[in-house]
Formats: sequence, C-alpha cells, structure tokens
Amino acid sequence: MSATQGTPQGMGEGVLGAVGPAGNGQVVQPPVLGGPEESDYYLLGELLTEEQQQLRHRVREFMDQEVIPVINPYWERAEFPHELVPKLAELGIAGFQIPGYGSPGMSNVTAGIVIMELARGDLSMSTFVGVHSALAMASIALLGSEEQKQRFLPPMARLEKIGAFGLTEPAHGTDVVKLQTEARRDGDSYVLNGYKRWIGNATFADYVIIWARGDDGHVGGYIVEKGTPGFDAQAITGKTALRCVQNAQISMKDVRVPAENKLENAHTFRDTEKVLLASRYCVAWESIGAAIAGYETALAYAKERKQFGMPLASFQLIQYRLARMLADITDMVCMQVRLAQLMDEGKYSMPRVSLAKMHYTERARAILSDARDMLGGNGIILDYHVARHTCDIEAIDTYEGTDTVQALIVGRDITGYNAFAPAPPAPAPAHH
Repeated sequence: MSATQGTPQGMGEGVLGAVGPAGNGQVVQPPVLGGPEESDYYLLGELLTEEQQQLRHRVREFMDQEVIPVINPYWERAEFPHELVPKLAELGIAGFQIPGYGSPGMSNVTAGIVIMELARGDLSMSTFVGVHSALAMASIALLGSEEQKQRFLPPMARLEKIGAFGLTEPAHGTDVVKLQTEARRDGDSYVLNGYKRWIGNATFADYVIIWARGDDGHVGGYIVEKGTPGFDAQAITGKTALRCVQNAQISMKDVRVPAENKLENAHTFRDTEKVLLASRYCVAWESIGAAIAGYETALAYAKERKQFGMPLASFQLIQYRLARMLADITDMVCMQVRLAQLMDEGKYSMPRVSLAKMHYTERARAILSDARDMLGGNGIILDYHVARHTCDIEAIDTYEGTDTVQALIVGRDITGYNAFAPAPPAPAPAHH
C-alpha cells in the first residue's frame, strides 16, 4: 500500500516507532482520519435526521475512498482532479440550499454538514464545490430571472457545466465595492472591460459571473460563457495554499455579453452582498471540517506513535493539547448549528455570519498548527494530510473576508461605529 493511500485501522501497535521516510517506498502509517465519534463529543450527530446522517456518511465515504487516496499528488503538482467531478456529481449535492432546478434544496444545517465533510477530506475540493454552488449558482438563484434559472441552473446542478464567481480585482479585495471593471451597454449586448484576480475555477469554468460597474455607476452581474472572445483567464501559479484550485487572473477586453445574460435582479452592490453572506456561511463550515481533520489525525497518530517506549497519547502535554482541540471543535460545531438554525428561521445577518467565520478560521489555524507540531517531522509530509490542511487553511482564512474584516463587521454592529475606512488627516490650517 502506498504512503498516500492510508492504512486500515488496527494495523498493529506502535508501527510508527520504526517508520521510514514517507514517500520513499512502502510506509506504514496510522489511520489518517477517524469516524464522527472521534470529534462529536457532545453527540450532536444524534440530533440529525436519518436522511441527514445518511447523506453525511455518503459524502464522508466519497472523500475517504475517492479523494483522500489520490489528492496529494494533484496538490503537489497544483492540478485539479477533473476525473473526480463525475463521481462528485453522483452525490447530488451541487447547489446546496437552492430549491428546484435540479438542486437538492437542503436546509442550512444539511448544507453545512455536507460542506464540513467535504472540507474534512480536502479544502481544495470543498472550495471547488463552494465556488460552484454557493457563489456561481447562488448568484443566479438569488438574482437571476426565472428564464436564467431555467437555462443555467439544471446543467450546473448536474455538474455538467461548472461555474465561477468574478468579483475580486487586482487592486480591490477588501474594498471590492470600489471595483473598476466596466460594463457598457451596446445595443442588445453589454461590453465588459477590466481585470479580475483570484477567481477560483475560472480557467475551466463554463459560466463565470463577472461583477462590473454599469453605465449608471451601479454594480451588476454578467454571465460570461466559455469561449467568449476577449475573455482571458490565466492560472495563478506559485501558490502555497489550495494548490488544486485553479485561481485565475482574468483580463477582459471588449468582452461582449448578450443582454439576456445580465442577472436581472442584480442592481447594486448590496445585491451582491446577498450572495456573499450565503457563501461566507459555507466557508465557516469549511474551517470546522479542516479542524476536525487535524484533530482526528493528531489523535490517531498519538495513539500509534511511540516515544521513550510509550505512546505519545500517554503523555500529559499531548492529552492537554488534544483536549483543547476537542473543546474548540465542540464549541465551533455547537455555535454553527445554532447559526444554521437561525438562518433556517430567517434570523440571520452578515455580522452573525462574520462572527462565525472570524472565530472558526482562527481556531482551525491553531488546531492544525498544533496537529502539525504533534506529528513532528511527519507533520510536514503530505502523506499524513495535516501539512496540506495546514497550508490550505491560510487561504480559507483570507477569502470571503479576512479575520480583521470579519471583526470590523461585528464591531460596527455592536458599537454602531464604522471603523473600516481610516479618515484622511484634516488639512493643515493655512498660514497668513
């Protein structure tokens, strides 16, 4: 069995005491990931319906059996595993909470469980599905006309057509409300000019939702179909996080989009924020999934690895760190399940979602850092998967708004003061 394929549970006590260099021949390694019982300390899984439990099992099984055994070489080569997409389509999860049009119409709790399980296996795959479902499809579902929904969503739900979401620009990330890409009306078309950056899936997407400023000065969404002249998406190379995700730098020169491809109900940037809220909620679940992966791996490793003749798990400091990891994960899951309930009840807000994203990404980074440290030298090798998660969580921490941005959104809500834009200094008084 190769080092990247994992080992069934019960491979023998203390096998890691004499483990060879990972990736150089046959390497015995611990069970890389445990079951839900390893991290569900408060038995929240018992609150799920039978249907939710079955879906969770199917997604986890897909990630464990189809993705985890093959993903490391793709990550190392910075390639996207296109051959997994048809298998992913069979799960029927694309579109998440969108009702109808071939999408599953999940509750927010159900969608969260699915995203968490995707991320527990691999953050690049969860990001691919998230960009496609919670950004591209959600833009059409929330802001498109009925005709646009009927035309675009069903093939996207079947993953026959892949979507991307083009908002961020080279000079505008946090202040993307000031985006500069332009959409000029010309007869029965719109002509797009400008640049986008960090656009996931864009190098191979069939539909890219481009956000641009129209003649009226307001931001709207435009569905650019694959092969449109003047649209050029080049992969960003040299990344140390989410290496499988094909982020692109997009340049648009006189890109002509049919008028019927302008999202009918996207009139201002405030409409765009409706999509960002839904997506930010999904990203919060991703952080929890990654944290669970780190904890489960660290726990399995500590039970197997012997030092000074004793398993690592028998040492006080290791037990303390594992207990702290579990406490953080239990805290995050309880908090997020409540947020999901509030969203199902329509009692959500951007600050509430931002609080979750801010808190979870910070704790996930800490948990994965601890897990990497507990694995020692093996913690920096892809075979044990923690290294990949530790790198990838850095991107999760940044996209959909950094820790600082989320804190300022919450801070503005609880204090009433907007601390986002620093005020320019007052002009010096004139001297006569």
